[in-house]
Amino acid sequence: MELEQIKNEIKNRLSEKRFYHSICVMEKCEELATKYGVNVDDAKKIGISHDIAKELTDKEKIKYCENNNIIIDEIEKKNISLLHAKIGADMVKKLFNFNDAMCMAIRTHTTGLPRMDMLSKVLFIADRISKDRNIPDIDFINDLLEEDIDKAILYILDSKIKLQIKKQANIHINTIITRNYLLEGE
Repeated sequence: MELEQIKNEIKNRLSEKRFYHSICVMEKCEELATKYGVNVDDAKKIGISHDIAKELTDKEKIKYCENNNIIIDEIEKKNISLLHAKIGADMVKKLFNFNDAMCMAIRTHTTGLPRMDMLSKVLFIADRISKDRNIPDIDFINDLLEEDIDKAILYILDSKIKLQIKKQANIHINTIITRNYLLEGE
């Protein structure tokens, strides 16, 4: 499916604010894909569609998982919002015929996963540093990106973990094992 068709479908499914975020992520994906030699068209498509399931209600997310045989782990049962990544990956496969790498990038964009390919890394980072986020440490992250993309991912994971601790919220196991994997430098 062409990018413009995907954009229109996403626009119809998301609020104006969430759609703007998706546009910003798409633009950052394009920039990072160019930098890291990733297929730019695929990167733009996953950027615009990564949050396709974000605004489903909790009840809709649970029902979608049940109807589509998506396994919900213990942390996701406590933080149903995390399910938007798994559901989104399933939706884009069915709606847009995204390839496995594109679906995996969407599936892992919230928690990370060890051995992410470059497309997954591009989306993971783009979702955190898109221009709508206005993060105070963007210059530092950009410096890390110049040095090593994995160092930037590690920094983002550390920031996510600190935030979850501050909120006294659960931390998904994939975030922890991704961090440990990157620390070991495999």
